[in-house]
Amino acid sequence: MSEKALNYIQENRASLLEKLNEFLSIPSVSTDSSHKDDVRNAADFIITYLKEIGFENAEIQETAGHPLVFAEYNGAGADAPTVLFYGHYDVQPVDPIELWESDPFKPEVRDGRLYARGSSDDKGQVFMHLAVFEAYMNTEGELPINVKVCIEGEEEIGSENLYHILMEKKEQFQADFAVISDSGMAAKNQPTILYGLKGFTGIEITVNGPDHDLHSGMYGGAVRNPIMALSHILSSMKDENEVITVDGFYDDVEPLTEDERKLMEQAPGEDFVETAGVPETVSEKGYTAKEHTMGRPTFEINGIYGGYQGEGTKTIIPSQATAKITCRLVPGQDPGKIQALLEAHVNKVAPSGVNVEVKKEKLSARAYKVEPTHPLIKKAAESYTKAFGKDTVYLRMGGSIPVVEWIDDIYKMPIILLGFGTPEDRLHSPNESFPLDSFDKGMETLVYYWNEVKN
Repeated sequence: MSEKALNYIQENRASLLEKLNEFLSIPSVSTDSSHKDDVRNAADFIITYLKEIGFENAEIQETAGHPLVFAEYNGAGADAPTVLFYGHYDVQPVDPIELWESDPFKPEVRDGRLYARGSSDDKGQVFMHLAVFEAYMNTEGELPINVKVCIEGEEEIGSENLYHILMEKKEQFQADFAVISDSGMAAKNQPTILYGLKGFTGIEITVNGPDHDLHSGMYGGAVRNPIMALSHILSSMKDENEVITVDGFYDDVEPLTEDERKLMEQAPGEDFVETAGVPETVSEKGYTAKEHTMGRPTFEINGIYGGYQGEGTKTIIPSQATAKITCRLVPGQDPGKIQALLEAHVNKVAPSGVNVEVKKEKLSARAYKVEPTHPLIKKAAESYTKAFGKDTVYLRMGGSIPVVEWIDDIYKMPIILLGFGTPEDRLHSPNESFPLDSFDKGMETLVYYWNEVKN
C-alpha cells in the first residue's frame, strides 16, 4: 500500500514544494496583532487543503485568540487505530529583519535548504503530514488509519487557549495515540526518537530597597543595596558543582536508570564547546553534559537587571533589582511544588533591609516520558531507519512542549514525537531553514509509519 504513496510524493515533489512555499509565504506571526488577519489566512489555507485532500469534516474552531483547525477522517474503519495529529501554523516574529539573507516570507532554496520563517518550526513539518495524507488519498482513495487533526495558531505565544479546548472537547479529540512533529533530530539525516521532554516552571524575584535611587557616597554603609541583596539570594540557589541547593528540589526526581544512561552515551551529542563558544562544559557533579541536559533538572537565571545601565558611571544605590529564573524539570517533579520551594528558599535567605517579592510564572508544564520499548515507538524507529538508511537513536530533550504534557494529562495516550528538524535550522532566529533531505525522507518515514501502525 505504501509504494503508490511513495511514488506519488516523488513524482509530485515540485508541486508539493510549491504548495508549501505558498503556506510559508503567509506571515502568520501570532504575537503581533497587526498580523491577526494573516494568522487566520494560514488557518484558512489548512482548511482548504484538508478539504482538497478529502477530509470531509474540517472546520475552524474559534478561540479567545487565534483560531484552531480541527479535522477528522474515519474512513479506515472501526477496527483501525485513530491518531491525533498535532501541529501549529503560527510562527515567531522575524526580528531583526536586517540579519536575514532573504525575505523571511519569500521562501528560497539555497544549498539544499529551504529558507523561510516557519520552514522548520512548524509549518514545514505540519505540511509534510498533510502531503502524505494527500498522497494516500490520491493513490489509494483512503488513509491506512483514522486521523484527527489539531493544528493551532497560538503555540508561539504559549498555546493560551488550547488546554481549555482539549478539556472541554475531550471526546472530539480522543484518540488511541498522538503524533507531533514539532521537534528535531540529533543531527542532519540522523533519525532520532525523542522519548522524553523536560517540564518547566519559573519565578521572578524583585528586591525593593529605598523608594528612590540614592547617592552611594551619602547612603553607602547605611542602606542595603538591592542588587547586592539579589546577588546574595541567587548565589545561594546553586553551588559551584551545578548542584541546586534549594531544600527539597531533588526529592521527587526520577533517577536515570543505567539503561537510559547507556542510550544517552550511545546517542550522537552536540559539541557544546564548539556550538556555544565556551571554554568547557560544566555539568552537575556525577553526570555528563548529555545526561544533565537530557535527564537532570536545571536552574537558570535568564535575566537580571537593576540600577544604572548607561555609559560611564553613576554613583547610586538603586532602588530595585530583578531576576528572572526558569527551571527545566524531569519526571516526578511538580511545577507548582518547585515554585513553592523556590519561593520558600528566597524568603529564607533574603537579607534584612529590603523587601523581596516573588512572582510565579503562569505557564508551567510537567516533564513527559514514554518507554522507548513501546510498540508505537519501535515502529517509528523502524520507519525512520528504513527512510534514512541509518539506525535510529533515542534521546530525551532538554526542551519543553507544553501540549505534550497536556495531552498526556487529559487523554493518557502515548505520544510519538516524529521530528525532522536539525540543529542547524536556526529556530526563532534570522535565516530559519529546513533541509530538503528532511522534507523528502521525512515524508517517506511518515508513509512507512502509517502503514506499519495500521497492522
